[in-house]
Amino acid sequence: MKRFFAPSVAALIFLLAVSVFPGSATAQDSKPGLFVNLTTDDTWSAAKAILFAHEKALKNGHAPVTIWLNVRAVYLADKKRPSHVHGLMRGADKSIQDMLADFMADGGRVIMCSACSSAAGLTQEDYIDGVEMGTWPVVESLLFDPDVKTLAW
Repeated sequence: MKRFFAPSVAALIFLLAVSVFPGSATAQDSKPGLFVNLTTDDTWSAAKAILFAHEKALKNGHAPVTIWLNVRAVYLADKKRPSHVHGLMRGADKSIQDMLADFMADGGRVIMCSACSSAAGLTQEDYIDGVEMGTWPVVESLLFDPDVKTLAW
């Protein structure tokens, strides 16, 4: 009888712990989000940043995954400035705009710095479909979220 009783008590304690702390199991299962701060219009660097955000973070279950285009990076999503197909993406024949569109189609988010866009003479209408014009509350909510990691490129 003693052998039967001990495992039953252990099982009861486990069930009690799970019911008291229901978020503990799911907190371990979730993966932190990623906020990529991309500041350059250099297509080699940009291709690596977008590829990392898309293939390594987003497709591996991290959420949310956001690319913030600021400083010269605002030019990357300009419809009037198609980028050449960089060596990294030559086999797939994908431009930077194609990479950004694919990233957004899979659930990634591309946000523009509105001040940088204005300085570059670009408006929402100049950008490829799906790009969001950023505001401080949008950027702040991601940048300071304790469940989102930041990576600068």
